[in-house]
Amino acid sequence: MSHRKFSAPRHGHMGFLPRKRSRRHRGKVKTWPKDDPSKPVHLTAFLGYKAGMTHILRETHRTGLKISKREEVEAVTIIDTPPMVVVGLVGYVETPRGLRNFKTIFAEHISDECRRRFYRNWHKSKKKAFTKYCKTWQDEEGKKQLEKDFQAMKKYCKVIRAIVHTQTRLLPLRQKKAHIMEVQLNGGTVADKVDWAHEMLEKQIPVSSIFQQNEMIDVIGVTKGRGFKGVTSRWHCKKLPRKTHKGLRKVACIGAWHPARTAYSVARAGQKGYHHRTEINKKIYRIGQGIHMEDGKLVKNNAATTYDPTDKSITPLGGFPHYGEVNNDFVMLKGCVAGTKKRVLTLRKSLLVHTKRSAAENIELKFIDTTSKFGYGRFQTAQEKRAFMGPQKKSITKEKLELKEGEEDL
Repeated sequence: MSHRKFSAPRHGHMGFLPRKRSRRHRGKVKTWPKDDPSKPVHLTAFLGYKAGMTHILRETHRTGLKISKREEVEAVTIIDTPPMVVVGLVGYVETPRGLRNFKTIFAEHISDECRRRFYRNWHKSKKKAFTKYCKTWQDEEGKKQLEKDFQAMKKYCKVIRAIVHTQTRLLPLRQKKAHIMEVQLNGGTVADKVDWAHEMLEKQIPVSSIFQQNEMIDVIGVTKGRGFKGVTSRWHCKKLPRKTHKGLRKVACIGAWHPARTAYSVARAGQKGYHHRTEINKKIYRIGQGIHMEDGKLVKNNAATTYDPTDKSITPLGGFPHYGEVNNDFVMLKGCVAGTKKRVLTLRKSLLVHTKRSAAENIELKFIDTTSKFGYGRFQTAQEKRAFMGPQKKSITKEKLELKEGEEDL
């Protein structure tokens, strides 16, 4: 580098090579948290769907710091997490070459949204998946074989994972095919894990049974795809001077004459985005309950706080852009997460023991913003907008139609 007047760090991180499109759409958990038999049996991951972002106001509780007791506005991401359904369990045995699948047991009843995942074209198929398998749960011989399999799992397996699927019918998506994944069970003995999975077959698991508020978690997903990009966008290389011949968004020299090959470390044009990434240490600010009935009343105040008791749901006015309404349980994470709206994300329990004060800090939300995310939102609720704007043409027309329908019914 004799021609360079000053040294400079290279452009772009080489730890993520090769930068190519991910082979999988759903984030894969490559490492699970360490098992602790002293704890009760629990799942270690959950699947959610990115809905959008908003901002919150909170008071910081960081003793010894100047910002303590001050109010802070922070960006948060809302992840839609309808309950997952357990449809099976897998046992793994340890071998000198790592884990090996020993036995897989599926539930008796599997929903269509789960069975769709086993077909490329559900409409044209005969829809026969698991129709023969479910009969093993019904006849005596099959029941004996299943019991034998459960006992063999307890005897030989070292790792037990539950097969779970999401409920896409509860989401505002066009997709009908559920996402299926294996989630490792931690805590208790192997027999306890097998019994827990057996008991939970065909049952729903809410996100609140896995994660708690103030917990640090990891988010695994595929980033937003940006297509084929040049070196300036892909590697953030310096642009060449204005008068450069044949373009200036290039690398000036891609290597010496010899060796007569281009080194892998030289920035080149290619795919940007749609890469598989794991982001660690995302703090949970709130685990909200979905819209539900309680004592015959509809409860939808999951965006209310002790300081702002307004009866409002987390969905902003007009819905989340490119997503819609969030009517299920949700997880509110600090900051941003990988992927575009509607992208399926894997939320995993942290692999680390957290000792920092920021990780242990208790989060107390004062206000959650629910103004429209289209343009400059001014109103937190539809009632507030109506009180300020007065009756609008669309609301008057709607009322007239309702009156007309009521008269016709009479």
